[in-house]
Amino acid sequence: MSAPAILDPHADQRPAGVAPGRDDILVVDGVSKRFGGRVALDAASLTVARGSITGVIGPNGSGKSTLFNIVAGALKPDGGAVRINGRDTTRHSPAQICREGVGRTFQISRLFAEMTVLENLVAIAHGKSDVQAVERARELLDFLEITALRDRWGSELSYGQRKLVEIARALMLEPTLMLLDEPFAGINPRLQNRIVEHLDTLRRDGLTLFFIDHEMRIVLEVCDELYVLAEGRVIARGDPEAVRADPAVAEAYF
Repeated sequence: MSAPAILDPHADQRPAGVAPGRDDILVVDGVSKRFGGRVALDAASLTVARGSITGVIGPNGSGKSTLFNIVAGALKPDGGAVRINGRDTTRHSPAQICREGVGRTFQISRLFAEMTVLENLVAIAHGKSDVQAVERARELLDFLEITALRDRWGSELSYGQRKLVEIARALMLEPTLMLLDEPFAGINPRLQNRIVEHLDTLRRDGLTLFFIDHEMRIVLEVCDELYVLAEGRVIARGDPEAVRADPAVAEAYF
């Protein structure tokens, strides 16, 4: 799953404060979104360095989910641009975003209830024969230590098990960028730690990880870089300790 080295033709158009020589797989540049009279995002900008684990935090209603869905193609912004691997994907559909090498998980599980776990994985495989898809699915179940769930129906899984299967499904697409929607929410600390270990392994293998979550313990532990949203604006960015110490973050979030 090593990410290809791709020349970014937009390197001179990065948001202010970003080093021009940095290799960013994702650039969100001045993105805005309104829902009626409510401003969900107000010229929000961020970048995700290739091979990093980057997180976005913020209080409820800060615009995290809106930002995430715009990157994934589920929503279209009113202004600004999104670039993945240097290509403008602002108006791309979710399917087109997937073809750019992006996988994603969902906060609310989208597993097929009347399929087994193995069938859930094989069902979304693209460009593989049935034999190849099954082999890939088995590899992922083994990697995530959930082989025992292979023949369980989607409807039978616990909330935490669904989280792991969602990750496996996203990995079936062999992405270079993984979008994780609250992967640690609502699960016990032991499972949270297991997921952290798996994500760290994936990052070492070349996968870039970008996620939103509320679990501060995990976010501060695992991220290389953090962004903080409040009322649709990016109010802080930096390494976890710098963000924790930022007075604006303490006022808005902690």
